[in-house]
Amino acid sequence: MWLARKLVRLVVVVFAVSALTFLLTSLLPGSPVNDILGTKATDPVLAAQVRHDLRLGDPLPVRYVHWVGGVLHGNFGRAYNDNEKVTDIIRQRLPVTLELLVAAQLLALAVAVPLALVSAYRSDSGVDRLITATSFGMLSIPDFVVAIVLVFIFAVRAKWLPATGYVHLTDSVTGNLRSIALPTIALALGLTAVYTRLLRSDLIATLQEEYILMARAQGLPTRRIMFRHALRPSSFSLLTVLGINTGALIGGTVIVEYLFALPGMGFRLVDAIGRREYIIVQGLVLVIALGYVLANFLVDVLYGVIDPRVRHA
Repeated sequence: MWLARKLVRLVVVVFAVSALTFLLTSLLPGSPVNDILGTKATDPVLAAQVRHDLRLGDPLPVRYVHWVGGVLHGNFGRAYNDNEKVTDIIRQRLPVTLELLVAAQLLALAVAVPLALVSAYRSDSGVDRLITATSFGMLSIPDFVVAIVLVFIFAVRAKWLPATGYVHLTDSVTGNLRSIALPTIALALGLTAVYTRLLRSDLIATLQEEYILMARAQGLPTRRIMFRHALRPSSFSLLTVLGINTGALIGGTVIVEYLFALPGMGFRLVDAIGRREYIIVQGLVLVIALGYVLANFLVDVLYGVIDPRVRHA
């Protein structure tokens, strides 16, 4: 029943997201034909084709059902400037953004969790103050500034890593890791600071609980207390922010993708907005929004896995 209720809410949210995304072209001021075709709107053949493809003569609900049916069959439409299919754009660019997203999240967690554990266990010590001050410093630096500094140090001066470009994983594993190293670090630094501060705060509160004091009184090793008894119940806030950041990063890597010339979703979305390719914008926004919704749904499910009391509440 608990999971069924979550699934019902997911379906409702997905419906709302799809409806709002569809209305992108309908709520814009002016004619959708003029916005989509631009200077080519004077061509009567192209204009008639756009009206036919978008079913502009049909009522709005009928158009929405037709569009959703196409999406469910993998047809997101196509760009009228170069006849490029939105499905092809998603298939080519989504893996790049997802790889960057996953790599940044994994790196941030791999660094943040140990730092938070040390900081919470040695609260108010010199180590804790150093970690806290460093986290605040990283929070104050934008991702694009970090990216520029990393490029200058590791690409321009040291020449250890490439400054721009992307190598697909199927072409070369080493080349792929080298090409995403700097953008991954640029994104992960800010995430690391957020996760460290958040988990540290929750761990300090958890370490004051009676069952932790009892575990210490029984002589359990510190490592076991921290990892087995304190970390798990302290992860709720971290999971929430992790889910939000996962969805946000799908479309929030625009600047980093642009600086490092990565062929990802964010860069293509901004380019499509500038060129008024609203069919492409519609498809990419839908994918990004669904990724955001699914990420938060998985977080809700993980709540019940981490703490069974959530399922029975």
